[in-house]
Amino acid sequence: MQTQIDFMAHRRLAAGISVFLVTASVVLVAVMGLNFGLDFTGGTLVEVTFPTSVPIGSVRAELAARGFGDASVQYTGSEREVLVRVPPRSDTEAAQLGDRIVAALNEEHPGVRLERADFVGPAVGEDLRESGSLAVLLALIVTGVYIAWRFTGKFAVAATIALAHDVIVAVGAFALFQWRFDLASLAAILTVVGYSLNDTIVICDRIRENLRAMRKATLIEAINRSLNQTLERTLIMSLTTLAVLLALLFFGGPELRGFSAALTVGVVAGTYSSIYIAAAYLVYAGLSAADLIIEVDPEERP
Repeated sequence: MQTQIDFMAHRRLAAGISVFLVTASVVLVAVMGLNFGLDFTGGTLVEVTFPTSVPIGSVRAELAARGFGDASVQYTGSEREVLVRVPPRSDTEAAQLGDRIVAALNEEHPGVRLERADFVGPAVGEDLRESGSLAVLLALIVTGVYIAWRFTGKFAVAATIALAHDVIVAVGAFALFQWRFDLASLAAILTVVGYSLNDTIVICDRIRENLRAMRKATLIEAINRSLNQTLERTLIMSLTTLAVLLALLFFGGPELRGFSAALTVGVVAGTYSSIYIAAAYLVYAGLSAADLIIEVDPEERP
């Protein structure tokens, strides 16, 4: 049975919440900053091989006990091959970090072998930050152009505002909780753009169809009908996605925490923004059936 929820009755309250979230996110990023990972700050990558399989958690604990609590540890292939990422350290030269890490690990696991030790300079990290920001901005621009071509300019503005809201809120969460922001987190932010866009396009398409079919209905009635018609699909998709993301967030370990956290926040924000930002903007912009008329070149008319 189709729901009959009057979503647009709460659009002003939702707008206030959205303005607060976006403003708070911008302030948090400006004041607290992001906890950039090694990909963006530079540092040393050390790859080692253990003589036997080793639990990744014990490797983290052993390194933390020997002064490397800020190290990021993950498998690179088998459970014998481990990659350790260490931020820049003022007390040790980058060339010596690999030997220090191997020496620390050999205390508990004799026979650990150093495979490689690479240094990533801060200039490379800064370049990656700029490229990542440009990638997000380009994704929003291309999205707006596509929707303007696929629908109308008002739909494009609505979708772009909703996507920008999702990105800003997700980044604000990273600043608030000081989650490590690395390339995986950036990939998650771009994934959020795609996820939210998919939901927004489905809703916009249904609004367009209903606005054409419901000749005597008001814009708010057509939007509410559209949102109720797509609500079941939206909830099923969001809840099933969240179930997987929460499993990764709580059981995937520290290396997946940033990725899964960004997607979790993004999915929640994207579901909300598709309803209360994209659709609500169309009410504010005064979308009408006249905006959906396709202009035909006079020379192409029969």
